[in-house]
Amino acid sequence: MAGYDYDLFVIGGGSGGVRAARVAAALGKRVGIAEEYRYGGTCVIRGCVPKKLFVYASQFPEHFADAAGYGWTVPEASFDWPTLVANKDREIARLEAIYEKNVKGAGGETFHSRAMLVDPHVVHLLGEDLTVTANQILIATGGRPAPHPALPGHEHCIFSNEAFDIKRLPKAIMIEGGGYIAVEFANIFHGLGVDTTLVYRGKEILSRFDMDLRRTLHETMEKKGIKIVCHAVSEWVRKRPDGRLDALITGGRVLTVDQVMLAIGRIPNTENMGLEGVGIELGKTGAIVVDKYSRTNIDNIWAIGDVTNRVQLTPVAIHEAMCFIETAFKGNPTAPDHGTIPTAVFSQPEIGTVGLAEDEAVKRFSDIEIYRASFRPMRHTLSGRDEKMLMKLVVDGASKRVLGAHILGPDAGEMAQLLGIPLKAGLTKDDFDRTMAVHPTAAEELVTMYKPTYRVKDGQRVD
Repeated sequence: MAGYDYDLFVIGGGSGGVRAARVAAALGKRVGIAEEYRYGGTCVIRGCVPKKLFVYASQFPEHFADAAGYGWTVPEASFDWPTLVANKDREIARLEAIYEKNVKGAGGETFHSRAMLVDPHVVHLLGEDLTVTANQILIATGGRPAPHPALPGHEHCIFSNEAFDIKRLPKAIMIEGGGYIAVEFANIFHGLGVDTTLVYRGKEILSRFDMDLRRTLHETMEKKGIKIVCHAVSEWVRKRPDGRLDALITGGRVLTVDQVMLAIGRIPNTENMGLEGVGIELGKTGAIVVDKYSRTNIDNIWAIGDVTNRVQLTPVAIHEAMCFIETAFKGNPTAPDHGTIPTAVFSQPEIGTVGLAEDEAVKRFSDIEIYRASFRPMRHTLSGRDEKMLMKLVVDGASKRVLGAHILGPDAGEMAQLLGIPLKAGLTKDDFDRTMAVHPTAAEELVTMYKPTYRVKDGQRVD
């Protein structure tokens, strides 16, 4: 290893890459890391963090309205988009500095440069015009919004990256897509007073989530005033003389809006990095193919995070980074565990979920018990808000193991994080039933649903 400039060189300064670089450096390894844009990656700069800040901003109109039921008189409120963007930028800059500082503090060396592989042990830094060698190389370059070059007028559209920094808040927006990014931004823009239409090619938003959650959220969003058009796609987008956009969608309807946002999936960042020249195997979508330990077909080159297109979540990339450290530098081969991952959709109301959806569980198990509760949460009783909360447990009828937990309502994401622990541990419905409730809370429903709402035996529902 002494013959190389670095024991480890990391390409990509997002959550996974920074974690690997920092921990390896703290172990005394000679570490370099290159990031061509900003340290922090998608999550910190143009993803989870700014999105959650925008979610908070968009919730205030409902908070103001609900306050009346509790005796508060709130003066007429106004919203200033540039203030939100500026405050977001300040917080992102603070976090970015921390990410880079943490690597340097552990003894790693950081570069602001695009990096390309020259051979399995050689990296060229374009911004520095510098070539370095490394014993181990980790690729953590993440992903980006999928473009739609086949759409006539795609050049007039924006993606999630640009949505955080548009110059002025649109009066009307069309968002194409039905995944969590599209759904979250539809709720954000609606909450900020924008006339919002969501267009999705599928039959229901949020594929792969539990169908109860999908339908209930769809209904709730429409009650709020968000227009949702399923079984439709945009066929062209044209700029009008007044600067607005016309978008033709399936069925011949033309929507006139100020912005069209495309949220139709994400693709890995693997182009123009020299991967093919080195011989790294790529999948059909351009994702780097890795084994269960995150190693590529080149023995000393590894890849983690969204660039591998396994599970596109920030905590997963960080977990994969820690497993990489165990495998590559601690002599403890450790495969990332991608099972039973808690996740949240910061819609309004939000979704928190972990484990199997009902449809998926029915395919794997012959006897399923469904415990389901729908109710108005206590916080809405005085406000008068007509918005239901949904809680659902999916249980294996034979072993009584809880296979899935699904929540729609206030603080659902927080509950999902805690539910991830018992589900990961394989606890049973009896364990839930033995747990004392915390009253009065919405979460107590999770331990007080004693009888199944219905069962599904051999694919057939039994009430």
